[in-house]
Amino acid sequence: MTYLRYAPGIETPEPDEQKTIDGIIAGMTKESQTVEQREGHAVRASHAKSTACVIGELTVADDLPPELAQGLFARGGTFQVAVRFAQGPGERLGDRVSTHRGMAIKVFGVEGEKLPGHDAPTQDFVLASGTTFPAGTAAGFLSQAGKIGAATPLPEGVKSVASSLARNINKVLNAVTGGPSPTLDFYGHPFSHPLDDYYFSQCPIRFGDYVAKLGAFPVAPEQRALDDWQLDPHADEDGFRHAAVDYFDVHDAVFELRAQLWANAETQPIEDTSVEWPVEDSAYVTVATIRLPRQAAYGPERVQYFDEVMTFRPAHSLAVHRPLGGVMRARLQVYKALSDFRHRENGIPAADTATIEAIPA
Repeated sequence: MTYLRYAPGIETPEPDEQKTIDGIIAGMTKESQTVEQREGHAVRASHAKSTACVIGELTVADDLPPELAQGLFARGGTFQVAVRFAQGPGERLGDRVSTHRGMAIKVFGVEGEKLPGHDAPTQDFVLASGTTFPAGTAAGFLSQAGKIGAATPLPEGVKSVASSLARNINKVLNAVTGGPSPTLDFYGHPFSHPLDDYYFSQCPIRFGDYVAKLGAFPVAPEQRALDDWQLDPHADEDGFRHAAVDYFDVHDAVFELRAQLWANAETQPIEDTSVEWPVEDSAYVTVATIRLPRQAAYGPERVQYFDEVMTFRPAHSLAVHRPLGGVMRARLQVYKALSDFRHRENGIPAADTATIEAIPA
């Protein structure tokens, strides 16, 4: 199969894109200020409520074909990783508000040329449930951020009703059309087990000489046995966290990290992340395995470090895995600005954690 090559000219910035990015930063900072006033503490502007904070290993597959043996995955080997699972909103809501989810991965011991401003020997992959980012473009990101910001002051009960409505409409669409709506799933994700979920980069990244999207697919038998698990949010407002902690008390979690290479510029756009790349054009292929051994997944010191100190950003990247497209160009600036705000407000220095030894047990 023939895959398209990376070239600097494959990106096409929108007119006045920097103005759009500045607007995203201003709007999401205002949202964070609203949450801080309510909670008395600044939290992450996205994925504020952590579900599990764990460490493990990422093992790159041996003898990958040349198009996949790129960058971090150029040769077989094992890296240590830290992984933070979290709920989507930029506020710590009860689990009745079940929206999209995140899986942020920090890979340690990564050598090579980094993006400007990133000096640690690490590579971050910031993934979320759903194969697409519904906003699509930087301008769409600004619009979506505005809607979320307007909803932030509303009571949690209103957000729960909205999440339930999105979830129920999505069930109907799934039954009628054979597929869910990415937008509805963003606001109303099923009450499924967080360790039996699939997580995606949603946006493309440079993949050495090529371009790819990434996905983390749960493969341990114990994870796959959770297909029918459903949270009762009325019984436990922190049920996703408790389910993840209970799982890690007994079992290892294993995810295959898979790459979907760019093969068709017409059906697999770089600049519109709302378009799912058809697997008929190029399938997700395993490049590495993430093994997270059983452990105390929510120890107080570790959670404090993951939630308050650590930063996970697309900008923490090798140059050969540079994020691509308007949404990612925005994220390169937005994540840093919002992280700086949060750490400044809380009086806690940010840490671009360089070694896994810095993470409390």
